[in-house]
Amino acid sequence: MSEKIATRVAYGTALAEIGHNENIVVLDADLSKSTRTDLFQKKYPERHINMGIAESNMMSVAAGLASCGKVVFASTFAMFASGRAFDQVRNSICYPHLNVKIGATHAGITVGEDGASHQAIEDIALMRSIPQMTVISPADATSAAALVKQAAELDGPVYLRLGRLDVPVVYSADTAFEIGKGLTVKDGKDVTLIATGLMLEQAMKAAELLEGEKISVRIIDIHTIKPIDQELIIKAAKETGAIVTCEEHNIVGGLGSAVAEVVVKKCPVPMEMVGIEDKFGKSGKPADLLAKYGLTAENIAAKAKEVLIRK
Repeated sequence: MSEKIATRVAYGTALAEIGHNENIVVLDADLSKSTRTDLFQKKYPERHINMGIAESNMMSVAAGLASCGKVVFASTFAMFASGRAFDQVRNSICYPHLNVKIGATHAGITVGEDGASHQAIEDIALMRSIPQMTVISPADATSAAALVKQAAELDGPVYLRLGRLDVPVVYSADTAFEIGKGLTVKDGKDVTLIATGLMLEQAMKAAELLEGEKISVRIIDIHTIKPIDQELIIKAAKETGAIVTCEEHNIVGGLGSAVAEVVVKKCPVPMEMVGIEDKFGKSGKPADLLAKYGLTAENIAAKAKEVLIRK
């Protein structure tokens, strides 16, 4: 995991690679250098439209283009895509089940110094609550690129949650990804760590700490929050009997909630959630913020020990 690439960069690179499809149109809310849709713009300027700082209008235009048969990638920061434009996403895109893919970059508290106003920690909860929306949160550049390409082929709306921060490349180029199917990154029998997004790295580090104490750890990457891989989660619950979820998002309505909804119905086992404890973020360096809010390997390991006691 030596190389580090932000998932937003993988998003832009993937768009440029699939841009030969003349049906694809990319919209951006005056943030193309940040969302990295500038990579698509350089190759296909006639199909890249800067909508200005008007995110709600951008989603309406995206819906209009999609209703005419286009596959539209609408790109902006996650806070604006999920919050400011929620009404248009819900009523203009999801309700008519249109082919709009929302490239929501700069998600989570690792936006850093931009502070609470720009740190989207509620977006998973908002987007997964909308009927017909697919929600994807890739852990690294390899998975991000593959899932962006699959999203382009998927019928219907997709929310792609992407980060600003450079993160380790976890997966090899030949890894098989499938929307709606999680991946078992490491097998184990005592406890399962279920992670999404950049928290996969912390889960892997936590596993090393726990293995040093003779605790066998299974790690699952849930890159698709909705539809979630119920089969994989139930299997882990049955075989390990304890689960800790790990997310860079509010624990209210996020990955932890989504996993709990499966577990409580199908195979109740002790659970703990590592995420932001229903608080707003603050301005600061990403590493300092992750530590402040307990999004660390050490806290995951501690939660795993807590859940093992209850097991």
